[in-house]
Amino acid sequence: MADHYDVLGVQPDASDADIKKAYRRLARELHPDVNPSPEAAERFKDVTHAYDVLSDPEQRRRYDAGPQADSPFGGGAGGFSDIFDAFFGGGGGGRGSGPRSRAERGQDALLRIDVDLDEVVFGTHKEVEVDTAVLCETCNGSCCAPGTSPRTCDICGGSGHIQRQVRSLLGNVVTSAPCGTCRGYGTVIPNPCPTCQGQGRVRARRSIPVDVPAGVDSGLRLQMPGQGEVGPAGGPSGDLYLEIRVRHHDVFSRDGDDLLATLEVGMTDAILGTTATIDGLDGPVELEIRPGVQSADVLVLKDRGVTKLRGNGRGDLRVGVQVVTPTKLSHKERQLVEQLAKSHKATKPQLARFQQGMFGKLRDRFFNF
Repeated sequence: MADHYDVLGVQPDASDADIKKAYRRLARELHPDVNPSPEAAERFKDVTHAYDVLSDPEQRRRYDAGPQADSPFGGGAGGFSDIFDAFFGGGGGGRGSGPRSRAERGQDALLRIDVDLDEVVFGTHKEVEVDTAVLCETCNGSCCAPGTSPRTCDICGGSGHIQRQVRSLLGNVVTSAPCGTCRGYGTVIPNPCPTCQGQGRVRARRSIPVDVPAGVDSGLRLQMPGQGEVGPAGGPSGDLYLEIRVRHHDVFSRDGDDLLATLEVGMTDAILGTTATIDGLDGPVELEIRPGVQSADVLVLKDRGVTKLRGNGRGDLRVGVQVVTPTKLSHKERQLVEQLAKSHKATKPQLARFQQGMFGKLRDRFFNF
């Protein structure tokens, strides 16, 4: 099994922030919506599992301790006693000394939830429909028909195990195995509940309120303890995990906590400058366009981006400028432009000297917007 730290590409002493950053980077690269290949899907499962373990302090502590922490030889005489009981059916407090409970923890559930980009800015409240196992109202998890109760198993006498004497090289050895009649429960149910067929739970559709925090991103999972499936025989519920997927927006995109957009500016407005009112995700905002603005210039509006997931404040709204040159001019308009060209002695078109800043703007303009 691959090492969780290697899967995320971090060192064993990585901080919680480094682990989260590595997971978000890999999630953006391997998410099925971005990379549909089977190899990416398998890696995404491994990355998500590694993150689930390392992001939880207790699970990470046990993982770092290694398998020896759970080794039957790591706990002193108790571990050896369990092995001895498994082979020779010994009594006392070891395994096989009593019946097992019918009530078991329910399975965890994973559900994808879609949110809009504008809902990510400040967070949102949703009602999520879940088709899952719930407690049977007829028997209340007892598995028995109303008015009846479980009966002690006649074969094992309620112990849940059957002991057999086996002849071996060591002599006669007593072994213990789960009772085949009661399946180790120690009791049988002569009259199962007609609603749940003796399972103590039924499948039903229910609505769960969910508060989606501001700043979430695609691939992030929200854990809702106790909202998964109810266990057999009314056992404790598992957890519900909600995987976030942010829907595509036609105008805005996202870079971390910043929002990105493109503003088309007419040629005359680019020359003379103007003030534009744009519709942000949280309302109208005025944008000053200075005279002589160029295509690929980026105008920054502070604190108009996404609310930070774990922290204070918001990101910025970065608007890339695209100067629109008219393609059709009337005769009079063309004369005016020609007069401007004669009065303004512009240089002839030529290759510009290399400018790192300019290429940075072009990169942001064409790849981020």
